Amino acid sequence: MSRPTDFALATGTDLKRAVLYRMVMPEHVCPFGLKARYLLKHEGYAVDDRWLTTRGEQDALKAKYGVVTTPQIFIEGERIGGYDDLRRYFGLRVADPKAKSYTSVVAVFAVAALLTLAIDALTGAPLIGLLSAGRFIAVSMCLLAMLKLQDLERFSSMFLGYDLLARRYVPYAYVYPFVELTAGILMLSGILTWFSAPVALVIGGIGAASVYKAVYIDKRDLKCACVGGSSNVPLGFVSLTENAMMVTMALLMGATAIAA
Repeated sequence: MSRPTDFALATGTDLKRAVLYRMVMPEHVCPFGLKARYLLKHEGYAVDDRWLTTRGEQDALKAKYGVVTTPQIFIEGERIGGYDDLRRYFGLRVADPKAKSYTSVVAVFAVAALLTLAIDALTGAPLIGLLSAGRFIAVSMCLLAMLKLQDLERFSSMFLGYDLLARRYVPYAYVYPFVELTAGILMLSGILTWFSAPVALVIGGIGAASVYKAVYIDKRDLKCACVGGSSNVPLGFVSLTENAMMVTMALLMGATAIAA
């Protein structure tokens, strides 16, 4: 077991002391061990950083303290536990991987807004107006489609939980992200409006009807597939917003084409 010497330099000072056991092997350095070391130092602790450089050392530590994971942190001789336990010790929030969250959706729309501003700046278009709003919707569609395509199988499984057309024709669940991406790109580039506008209107309308039925009529508690199959976004307002944006964009482009 390797022991870096930085802790010894702090001996005799007024720093609080902690002992950290973490996995450091040629093929793997535990990321939670690195996070624990940073957090301890951030909180003003001198860290006795003890490396577990073999599987045998790791197994011996687990057996000694009756734990199943590393890292393991000790403060003033008291075992605190792993990284999540250390965050709790300092009164910090511990993320629940199963908890519902809108973080991914906020990130998508925030990035879409920034990309829209960048496109408007490059093209010299007004930063506020129908054209800018249309670009924002198109960029959002592309980003959302990209997230769905990261794991098409998981997306399709979640999508089949509520989409009315996909339930009748399963392949639609696999095709949907490609259709959304194609419509978004065409809308953003302003070409083939005769094709992209009706497509967006159809998939957006079916999506909105599906979400409304599942959430507000059937009262089902489901996860939304709008940002991919691994998300914890609740099905409801966000999904309706995504579909409403597509419908709105399709109607605006259709109206513009007719007026021209």
